[in-house]
Amino acid sequence: MNRLILATTNAGKVIEIRAALGGIAEWSLEPLPPGLPAIEETGDTFLENAMQKARHYSKYVAELTLSDDSGLSVAALGGGPGVHSARYAEDPASRIHRVLREMEPVRDSDRGAVFYCALALARSGKVIWTVQKDVAGVIARSPAGMEGFGYDPVFLLPELNRTMAELTTGDKNRLSARGRALAELRKFLTSL
Repeated sequence: MNRLILATTNAGKVIEIRAALGGIAEWSLEPLPPGLPAIEETGDTFLENAMQKARHYSKYVAELTLSDDSGLSVAALGGGPGVHSARYAEDPASRIHRVLREMEPVRDSDRGAVFYCALALARSGKVIWTVQKDVAGVIARSPAGMEGFGYDPVFLLPELNRTMAELTTGDKNRLSARGRALAELRKFLTSL
């Protein structure tokens, strides 16, 4: 059995990754071992940060290591929160509140946003595979839905008139940037 180490402490990401990759023959998805030193994300892009984390954590484990860096880019906020999505405020509720407060004066036609997800696989400090996917949407006027995590309650998919937090895990994995990136990863892992 091959082991894939998930280089994240974000419980929401672990749930989504396991749902999307579960059942791949001969692959076991494992959390980071406790006590590993953290790494500061200093990249200018989601892909740079994913590669930094994958290289870093793969030096401490023998197995293939998967890192994810993802976030929200809002045109009306000059591309923010961008690579600082997880650090835009102290907790998820505060991050959503900040985005909604900053977007309050923005008219509906200018509320476009893109969610990005970059994945990187590394072994022994060397990146061996990457992918980045995105999904376009708009910032809702108020949160809706109880599923997902992060900015999901305010990231509205206009074609469905639902936020990511109103989707089932299966639908989110099919439509979201992370879901699309994980579908590519699934193909890669099954080809090894």
